[in-house]
Amino acid sequence: MSAVAEGIQTQEVFQMNDLNLWYGDNHALKNINFSIRKNEVTAIIGPSGCGKSTFIKTLNLMINMVPGVRMSGEIVYQGNNILQSKIDLVELRKNVGMVFQKGNPFPQSIFDNVAYGPRIHGIKSKSKLKELVEKSLIDVALWDEVKDRLDAPALGLSGGQQQRLCIARALATTPEVVLMDEPTSALDPISTLKIEELILDLKKKYTIAVVTHNMQQAARVSDRTAFFLMGELVEINQTDKIFSNPEDQKTEDYISGRFG
Repeated sequence: MSAVAEGIQTQEVFQMNDLNLWYGDNHALKNINFSIRKNEVTAIIGPSGCGKSTFIKTLNLMINMVPGVRMSGEIVYQGNNILQSKIDLVELRKNVGMVFQKGNPFPQSIFDNVAYGPRIHGIKSKSKLKELVEKSLIDVALWDEVKDRLDAPALGLSGGQQQRLCIARALATTPEVVLMDEPTSALDPISTLKIEELILDLKKKYTIAVVTHNMQQAARVSDRTAFFLMGELVEINQTDKIFSNPEDQKTEDYISGRFG
């Protein structure tokens, strides 16, 4: 396995050390050593079933909701190994937001969808909620499209708008990290382009990890790319190096379309 080849200049937000995960007897993640850096976009690529989505769900321990899961090793976040420490899961998921494959707005108004997280975390002030909702919708370039119908049902939005709304909902809790699991796989090309432009803009304020099956997307939006295969991290490096001159033949074979 190729480790990170370049010298680390930027701050690490997450550091995984010898991370292993099992679903029952199935060894799904094997000795993962991996860092995610502040204000970068890290893309996670690999064929179906290679462990991409499993991996990203370890970062805010959403994976703990799956029966029979056990893990070993370290996931270090804010100086703590979150696998060992008594972690406040509500606080962890406030700081490490998640956006799923398909936009999944709640059957509520646009405003209430974005205000949901802040309300859970105790914000009652109407003016503060209004400020957070507006800021979050501006951050995802949705404010101008919905500002006159914030009381309208969120489910009335288009697919691309719903996905941007779900990103706004994740941003409303003012996280440090935003995890995205195949965020454009259910979208048309124009909506996909908007989400990609959004990712590039959001990394100025947030650290982003994105699982994608679309290698062109990884090449367009990410600073670093990690290639997973059969539960192993084969290679992680600067994205341009992964796509132009990978160190491992398996990475070369996958990127060139020989399998996957």
